[in-house]
Amino acid sequence: MIDTMLQTILLVAIIIVAVSLTGVVLLQRSEGGALGMGGGPSGFMTARGAGNLLTQITWILAALLFGLTIVLTVVGNMDRASVSGIDADAVGSLATTPQTQAPQQPAQQQPAAPAKPAAPSLDDLEASLPSASAHPAQAPAQQPAR
Repeated sequence: MIDTMLQTILLVAIIIVAVSLTGVVLLQRSEGGALGMGGGPSGFMTARGAGNLLTQITWILAALLFGLTIVLTVVGNMDRASVSGIDADAVGSLATTPQTQAPQQPAQQQPAAPAKPAAPSLDDLEASLPSASAHPAQAPAQQPAR
């Protein structure tokens, strides 16, 4: 419970620092001038003083943001076990199996009845074929040669 409360506090702090960092970066003067929006005396402070102050605030907020995310990662992983997932499965299955019971014997099985062959045997096929001597009338007649 304390971990979840601490995680919530850290998440809120990270959000506040991230929004503040975004605002400070947007307040800074563009020095590249690539977009045509170079800095002029239009700032609320002098150019040199604003640059130093905003740069220092940016560095502080960035370091604070990185530090808070590392702390959140450590706090989030505190309740995890130091055993890998594969080892945890093996340990978990051993812990759930009672060691005092004797192994179960397989139930007595009745011998299986002999199955009919999937295909008829050669003897069955020969018996089902009509023989040539049994039906002489069905033999093809030869046509006389011309």
